[in-house]
Amino acid sequence: MSTQAIGNLLRRTRDLRRRPRFGKGNIELWANLVILSWAAGFMLWQGVGFAINVSTFFAIWAILAVSLNLVVGYTGLLSVGHVGFFGIGAYAMAILSSDASYEQLRTEAIPTFGWPFFAALPVSVILAGLVAIVVGVAFNRFRDDIYVLVSFGFAVIAFNIFLNWRALTRGAFGIHEIARPEIGGWTLNGAFEFLVLVLVFLATVVVISWFIVTSSFGRVLKAIREDEQAIEVFGYQTAHYKLAVWVISAMMAGLAGALLASKTSFIDPNSFILLESILLVSIVILGGLATIWGSLLGAMAFVMLEEGMRFLPFLPNEHIGQARQVVLGILLVLMMLFRPQGLVGKFRL
Repeated sequence: MSTQAIGNLLRRTRDLRRRPRFGKGNIELWANLVILSWAAGFMLWQGVGFAINVSTFFAIWAILAVSLNLVVGYTGLLSVGHVGFFGIGAYAMAILSSDASYEQLRTEAIPTFGWPFFAALPVSVILAGLVAIVVGVAFNRFRDDIYVLVSFGFAVIAFNIFLNWRALTRGAFGIHEIARPEIGGWTLNGAFEFLVLVLVFLATVVVISWFIVTSSFGRVLKAIREDEQAIEVFGYQTAHYKLAVWVISAMMAGLAGALLASKTSFIDPNSFILLESILLVSIVILGGLATIWGSLLGAMAFVMLEEGMRFLPFLPNEHIGQARQVVLGILLVLMMLFRPQGLVGKFRL
């Protein structure tokens, strides 16, 4: 074989190696373009008020997705119990800040304190973290499939506490009149003001998460995901790292729950069922594991899917929730078949 022929063969080999990377880049680019264009076009079509409302719920779900990705994507711990911390944050905010005295005339009395939003918020976040410490110490004894099962159990226990501890949560009646944020006598009753506040918290969560995953602490988390036993050989106390990221993640979820409670001014146990946790895991997988941007993209796609299906003329309103779950389930199956790392992910579940 001549030298020229060998050179041509090597060039063809290099071209073949480049094609998959070019294709991968195209998929990520198209995923970003399609979802962002879809979101922008849909919001412009429905008007400013709709856009503000959707963006607020996107930001809350994005905080949840980013927090769960720290555990699932970066550390490799598949948890379906995150909704428990979401609910703890929401109920802590509701109990501390609500003043539902008129409801107590008709149902059982519960302790309400009437705290301002910014006093109840840090307590809600810290309480979620304290519960996470207790739960995380027990969870650190488990791995892989068993870890999924015990996190499933935690989600079920949390829901039953929200539903049956009526002296504290009012059970199925829920809690009304949850406080809105107030700064120096200025109450953020407007939807736009609340959106700005939620976006500030989302930006804070993203920055904290970015510092975590790009630090030496984050590199240890990735090593735990790849091979926990191997990293232990080098003297790392992996249980401490897993507990730390678990608590940080739970506190972020508690923050999201507190924001949701204030946004809706009402919560009940149905907002924190196991299905919500599974939907959250689906968002993380859809956007991509071990990528913060993927969590934001997955949350945006989920909120657009949820809101967009309300406008399908052939779909009755009472079936929107079920149809949304079917579509999301189909998307997940397709992702697992053809792109298991998610839209912009770097790691396969």
